[in-house]
Amino acid sequence: MKVHLFVTCLVDGLFPEVGVATTRVLERAGCEVSFERRQTCCGQPAFNVGLMEEAGKLARKFVDEYRPTKGPIVVPSGSCADMIIHHMPGLLPDDLEVRAVTSRVIELTSFLVDHLGNPELGASCPARAAYHHSCHGYRNLGLSRQPAALLAQVEGLDVAEMEGATECCGFGGLFSIEFPEMSAAILGLKLDQIDAARPDFVIGGDVSCLLHIEGGLKKRGSQVEVRHISQILASE
Repeated sequence: MKVHLFVTCLVDGLFPEVGVATTRVLERAGCEVSFERRQTCCGQPAFNVGLMEEAGKLARKFVDEYRPTKGPIVVPSGSCADMIIHHMPGLLPDDLEVRAVTSRVIELTSFLVDHLGNPELGASCPARAAYHHSCHGYRNLGLSRQPAALLAQVEGLDVAEMEGATECCGFGGLFSIEFPEMSAAILGLKLDQIDAARPDFVIGGDVSCLLHIEGGLKKRGSQVEVRHISQILASE
């Protein structure tokens, strides 16, 4: 099966290793991965602060780039997938074919489990981990059982029960910039919950949340590291 990887801005700019891991995982699952080099942002930051004209231009760019293609467009981010699936059509109300493109978009873990049937990926990671469910993926896309099913097949991985695993980490994109004190308070609760779970890794499906959590952990002097789920699934 041929799939198209929409890698997201933060992965491209800050976590390229997540893009590499995602590609490796998809290839292990039997997919041929195509990467559109002209891709940029899905428009979520502009949309979140009400800049609809700017967000619309990015939506137009996305749709025009993927309109000529066929097959699933896989996104290693719940928040970006949610933006494209649920909000991008509203930015292009005059485009009668926009949903033909956005309906092909699917978040990585959902693609692997719901479309490919949770294929054996041969991953091995002897460690203790805690999983953080990012808000957009968990609440807007219903992502919960999919990450759990994928991590359950990773040899040697012990996923600890973590209190508040589905609660916000405090990032929220520009929320953390506009309301830094509130964001820091929410993050503090998340870090306490991570400390209580005593993991080696915090795993998540959105690098934005992981970036926020990683910064808090480092400020505390914690040895806990963060990993995108693709990195765990690509491990050997």
